[in-house]
Amino acid sequence: MTEQPVPASAVEAAADVEATADVEAAADVEAQIEEFEVDSPLVAIVMGSKSDLATMQAAETELTERGIRSEVRIMSAHREPDKVADYARNARLRGLRVIIAGAGLSAALPGVVAAHTELPVIGVPLTSRTSVAGGLDALLSVSQMPPGVPVACVGVDNARNAAILAARILAA
Repeated sequence: MTEQPVPASAVEAAADVEATADVEAAADVEAQIEEFEVDSPLVAIVMGSKSDLATMQAAETELTERGIRSEVRIMSAHREPDKVADYARNARLRGLRVIIAGAGLSAALPGVVAAHTELPVIGVPLTSRTSVAGGLDALLSVSQMPPGVPVACVGVDNARNAAILAARILAA
């Protein structure tokens, strides 16, 4: 003779119904949370000096017009190497997906950033009052990275093209 299950008491039945409702409510909340767009920036725009801000503003403007969130930071690869390295190492954890780095003269910033992150780095060679041949020094510094440290390079002072390239990378 097979044993028949004992009917659950009214209290146990009510607890089961409540637990099921809690699970369904939690699933609904989780689905709603996934629909929210996170406000963290996708593109970082970094530069070595405040004097670079006017030129690099074109990148931020282009990204904003395309609806792409960005952040702007000023940090020197020469004067603040630890700050640059920490920023680059933690960029992916913070939700960044591309870094645009503008620098003049020796233009070390894009290469230093690229050395400390797996994210795509786009270098913008910048002119300055002491640059050689209209920014040729920065152009060569950004474009001549050693093997294993890739940096995309746009034209001298062409931060807007860097933003367009970043948008295309994000769309890929």
